[in-house]
Amino acid sequence: MEANWCDRIDKYRALCTQESSIPLFSQAWWLDATAGEGNWDVALVHKGDIIVAAMPYVQRKRYGLLLLGQPALTQSLGPWLRETTGKSATQLAQQKDWLQALIAQLPPFAQYTQNWHWQMGNWLPFYWAGFKQTTRYTYILDALNDEQLLWQGLQENIRREIKKASDRFKLRVREDLALEDFLVLNRMTFARQDMALPYNESFVRRLDQACATRQARKIFIAEDEQGNRHAGAYIVWDGNSAYYLMGGGDPKLRNSGATSLCMWEAIKFAATVTQRFDFEGSMLEPVERFFRAFGAQQTPYFTVSKTPSRALKIVHVLRELKRDWNK
Repeated sequence: MEANWCDRIDKYRALCTQESSIPLFSQAWWLDATAGEGNWDVALVHKGDIIVAAMPYVQRKRYGLLLLGQPALTQSLGPWLRETTGKSATQLAQQKDWLQALIAQLPPFAQYTQNWHWQMGNWLPFYWAGFKQTTRYTYILDALNDEQLLWQGLQENIRREIKKASDRFKLRVREDLALEDFLVLNRMTFARQDMALPYNESFVRRLDQACATRQARKIFIAEDEQGNRHAGAYIVWDGNSAYYLMGGGDPKLRNSGATSLCMWEAIKFAATVTQRFDFEGSMLEPVERFFRAFGAQQTPYFTVSKTPSRALKIVHVLRELKRDWNK
C-alpha cells in the first residue's frame, strides 16, 4: 500500500477512537469487517493538527470502472464534520469549505453513491459539485429511558401481537443462541420471498465476530415450548444508537406475533446500552408500516450520488426502463 494511504487510514483509526460522534457504520473497525482491510479509503480535512472533517468510502472496480460506495449491511457512510460553535452563517461557511475539500480529495470515479447519516443535513456543496440527492426515511425511537412510555407509544395492533406471542403461543425470547441459529431464520425470510441473500454468510460471520468481540451486538430469537424458533432479530449498537441490522422468521409460524415480540425485547435491551433505537428504515410500504407502528419518529436521510461515466448512465436508464416495463 502507498504511504499516503496508510497514513490516512492510521489517522482515521486514531480519530475513531477519540470521537464518539462518529457513527457506528463509519468506524474503522466496522469498515475493516464489512469492506475488508485495504478495500476502503478516507478523505480527511485538517485544521492544523486537528482533523475537522472525514469521509470514508469503499472502492471497487466494475468493468474497469472505479465505483465509490459503502459495504453491505451498512446503513450509512458519508461525511463526518467536527461540531463547531458560533453564528449559523459562520458554521455554514465552514461546512462549505470542509465539504468542498472532501470532494476534492475523491479519486476520479465513474460512480459515487452513499447513504448519509441522518444527522448530516447539509449536502449543498455536493449539489454545487454536480451530485444528486434522494431523500429516504428511517424510523427512530429517541427516548428509551421510560419503558411505560415506550409501551404506550406502540400502536394497539403491535401490543396485541406482543401479548399474543407471550400469552397464547407461550413464546420466550432467548438471547443465548448462536449466529448460526439466527441465520436459519434469516435464510427463511429471503426464501419465502424467492430472493437471494443480499450478502454471503461468511461475510456475516466475519462481521458478527467483530461486533461480538466489541460487545456491540445481540441476537434475539423467539422460541415456543416445543423448541420451535419463530423469529429473530439482530441488533448492533454504539454509545449513540442501536440499529436493527437483520431479521428473520419461519414463514409457517408468521402469525404468532414473534417478530413484534423480538423487536420489543430488542428495544428494551437497547435502553440499557445506548440512547436511541434506529429501525434503519425502509422504502417498502409494508416494512415502513411495521416500523412506524412502534411509535418511532420518521427521520429523513440523504442518498447522495454522482455518475460521471456516460456508459454507467446508460446502464442505469436501461434498468429503470426495464423496471417500469415489468411493473
